[in-house]
Amino acid sequence: MAGRYATALFELALESNAIDAVTSDLAKFEALITESPDLARLVRSPVFTAEEQSRAVTALLDKAGIGGLANKFVRLVAENRRLFAISDIVRGYKAMVAKHKGEVTAQVTAAEKLSDARLAEIKSSLNSVTGKDVQVGVQIDPAIIGGLIVKLGSRMVDSSLRTKLNAIKFAMKEAR
Repeated sequence: MAGRYATALFELALESNAIDAVTSDLAKFEALITESPDLARLVRSPVFTAEEQSRAVTALLDKAGIGGLANKFVRLVAENRRLFAISDIVRGYKAMVAKHKGEVTAQVTAAEKLSDARLAEIKSSLNSVTGKDVQVGVQIDPAIIGGLIVKLGSRMVDSSLRTKLNAIKFAMKEAR
């Protein structure tokens, strides 16, 4: 279901020449959901009626300055009682935009926040390896202790300290 909505939104954005505007507006809406536990509950909870969700989302979109196609789309999703799937819809839409633009997305997990210079270095390395424009998403996970985990398509490179320590621990058990 999310795929159908994402495809419809992508086709409308492509026809309207508004792919970047819709992407930007959807990113704003996702950020609002992430920042507000109340909004996240409204989006995910089946307790709220379609009318309640639609009214709340309309007011929020107007206040956040999200307009155009993204505004109409999110309101339609709310009216159709599909707001719970908005994250999956946005993810599908972003994947279609990336494919359309010839971009590749990489997910980088680090133990701590990366500096802008380090992030640019990682992006440059991934661009040279793939030969394509790579969009980098960063996730922070202190549990990896240090190093990086990079997922690019179906490939994953794990150079985290946690993995290296686990390998040493396993090797020591084998030596006994």
